Amino acid sequence: MATSKFIEANKRIEEGVVGGYKKIEEGVVSGYKKIEEGAVEGFNKISDKFVDKFLTKEGETVEDAKKRMNEEIEAMK
Repeated sequence: MATSKFIEANKRIEEGVVGGYKKIEEGVVSGYKKIEEGAVEGFNKISDKFVDKFLTKEGETVEDAKKRMNEEIEAMK
C-alpha cells in the first residue's frame, strides 16, 4: 500500500518536533543539574567553614566534628 505525501510530510514534521523537544528538554535538564550542583557545592563549602570556625574542637577535623555532632543528635533522640 502506497503512503500518501501527506502522511510522509506529517511523519517528517513529527520527527522534527519530537527531536526539537528532546533537545530543549536535555538542555533544560542539564542546565538545572548544573545549577543544583553549584548550589549544593556552595552550601557545603559554607557549612564546612562554619563547622570549622565554630564547632570543631582542638585538633578535630571538619568531618570528625560533623560525625560527632550527628552522634550527639542521635543520642538525644
